Amino acid sequence: MHLTPAMQNFILHWGDMGAKWGTNRSVAQIHALLHIAPEPLSADQICELLNLARSNVSNGLKELQSLGMVKSQRKLGDRRDHFTSVRDMFDLVTTVIKTRREREYLPTLQALEEVQREAETDATPPEVKARIAETLDTMQMFDNWYTDVMALPRSVQMAALKLGGRIARFLPKGKDS
Repeated sequence: MHLTPAMQNFILHWGDMGAKWGTNRSVAQIHALLHIAPEPLSADQICELLNLARSNVSNGLKELQSLGMVKSQRKLGDRRDHFTSVRDMFDLVTTVIKTRREREYLPTLQALEEVQREAETDATPPEVKARIAETLDTMQMFDNWYTDVMALPRSVQMAALKLGGRIARFLPKGKDS
């Protein structure tokens, strides 16, 4: 496989974004390559195309597999594993969101709950307690919304996404809008 300038730019940008999202740059680049590759690639091919060390690729593939973003498969007559990104974009995006929720959002909710309990037993001023409670309540509301939406059938989720901001036409107008 030959990487065109556009393919290289995609991989480089995905790597930069991965670093901003809290993922190792090379792990994000491996994912980007697998995402755009027309055929599954072996670890050796990934090393060659991205000019990465074999250990770096091996560790990156393990991480991506643990996140559910990459799958391995075998090819007849080849002992090596070949890797591909989750091909369905809806599944890929929901996997990323689910993983980020578990790694970042839920621990924050748990920490806020603990802080709120602690604030009830120490000298935390009432205004600060109220702000902590508002923060927790709002974040919990968004998490509950996420959980409810994820429980809907995919076709309903897709319809809601396609409707997007146009749903505002059906909602009452108020002073907060």
